[in-house]
Amino acid sequence: MSTNEDSAVEQQRQKRKRIGRIKTGIVMTIAIWMLVSLIAIIVLTVTVVRLNSRVYKMELKQNSTASVQLSETESTGSGELDSVLLQDQDTQIQSENVIRELDSADNAYSKGDTRKVYLTFDCVPGENTAAILDTLAKYNIKATFFVVGDASGENAQIYQRIVNEGHTIAMHSFSNSYSDVYKSKDAFTNDLKQISDYISKTTGVTPKYYRFPGGSMNRISNVNMDELVKVLNSDKITYFDWNVSAGDTSADYTADDVVNNVISGVQNYKTSVVLLHDDSNKSTTAEAIEPLIEALNNISAEILPIDENTYVVQYIKADTVE
Repeated sequence: MSTNEDSAVEQQRQKRKRIGRIKTGIVMTIAIWMLVSLIAIIVLTVTVVRLNSRVYKMELKQNSTASVQLSETESTGSGELDSVLLQDQDTQIQSENVIRELDSADNAYSKGDTRKVYLTFDCVPGENTAAILDTLAKYNIKATFFVVGDASGENAQIYQRIVNEGHTIAMHSFSNSYSDVYKSKDAFTNDLKQISDYISKTTGVTPKYYRFPGGSMNRISNVNMDELVKVLNSDKITYFDWNVSAGDTSADYTADDVVNNVISGVQNYKTSVVLLHDDSNKSTTAEAIEPLIEALNNISAEILPIDENTYVVQYIKADTVE
């Protein structure tokens, strides 16, 4: 074999080796890519499983805590249930979307409008009620108290004082127990009659206004809320939700928080129905009333009690329920 032929054979052999190496490289690259992809899929799957497990455990913990709080509150009848449920509303019910639905465009504040502010208290009468009434009297301000019943009769003078001093007394259920009030339509109707009769007997005033415990947007009721609105409509009772929250259901709120939350909210509306709470745990709310009144005066707001001329703030519009 000649030198030229040997050289050609060697070149062919080297060429085949290069092609072989290229093929091996391609195969190894594909194999490595598949292995890396498989590992990534396994890691992602494990991560998703772990995250789902954590979310599930958090939900269980949250539900368990809420259930315990709900049970404890209803058993004591202390009115703390409003705090438990309204804390939940801060994240679920009182979202921006819900607040927007509570008000039509005709209630949006425009420069030159007079701001009308209705301070409303979901009220379990007691010492803090007296303190709030003292402050309101000092400034000659009238407010609205959505009261619950008092089977003990110990606070009858507080109900009477609310009326005597020119405030609006309204209904917020008799039992203050969500599981009782929202058990059925009949249960709601019976509770409504009980609180209406109680206020009439105690004060001589037949109440015309109502606030659903947890608001008409609550997610606790076993009954479609439209059905309960019909009950109120049939009795010619007007119910009120709110479009401004004082934020006094938080565990660590301050008087400044109440003032800032309210002032921030009322800036947006011609008519603001402000949600505040008044029970044995709300001394901070009582302390906040004076600086709140001062702040509202500073923005030339007119502070009024709810009456037949009040712009009605409702999530479920009563006049649309048939």
